[in-house]
Amino acid sequence: MQRSDVGGLELEYELRGSGEPVVLIHWGLAAAWGEPLTGEPALADRRLLRYHRAGFAGSDPIEGPVSIADHAAHCAALMRQLGIERAHIVGHSSSALIALQLALDAPEAVHTLTLMEPARPIPPTEQQQAFIREFVAPAIERFRDGDNAGAVDTFARGVFESSLEQRLPAVFAQAVADADAFFGQELPALQSWPFTQEDASRVTQPVLGVLGERTAPTFPGRMELLLGWLPNAELFELPGATHLLHLENPKGTAEALAGFLARHSLP
Repeated sequence: MQRSDVGGLELEYELRGSGEPVVLIHWGLAAAWGEPLTGEPALADRRLLRYHRAGFAGSDPIEGPVSIADHAAHCAALMRQLGIERAHIVGHSSSALIALQLALDAPEAVHTLTLMEPARPIPPTEQQQAFIREFVAPAIERFRDGDNAGAVDTFARGVFESSLEQRLPAVFAQAVADADAFFGQELPALQSWPFTQEDASRVTQPVLGVLGERTAPTFPGRMELLLGWLPNAELFELPGATHLLHLENPKGTAEALAGFLARHSLP
């Protein structure tokens, strides 16, 4: 991958293809998140940008807290550095929040949003509290005890309802390597992200919400709440998929994304 200096911070990135730009912002568990989509024929006529966020893979780390707004600012700066004035933005889980924040902070840079099973907002239900109590809190405790692999495994079993190490060992290994960024910085940033229904009303760009047909019970409620807040949103259910979505079904994800982008082309 190439590297770009973004205000004294070097980020790894890959830019391929031509056509309308699509920015793929990776989730917190694996910096290689965008790779399955970049080779899909349905997106061959797009200019695809994927990059590694601060603290992940070979991009520069940052000491101390890193907010969702910080990550959105890094994305906007990288786009400017590469001459991308306006783009379709794609985020998944925690990175869907970065996409939303980018739409709030730099609306001129965001033409559409694709939000794949966003991690926030969380409806105040017992089901959601049980997920946090049974999986998120124990994962954070294992991370604080120095057990990065155990932390990733605990978190993944709640999110995917299965072992990530057995299903996608390369993704698991990278998640363990990036555990400091995810558990030490990303989860605290998610918990303190100040996004409200009023904020959502300002996101007027077309939004595609993507939900896996077999996803964990925690995500449909989160998606329903967010799409109810957003003024210009539609839902697509990816057949047979869990929270892994395009990692399980890259073809179906790419085709749904391509159809949405075609309906909302850049002028």
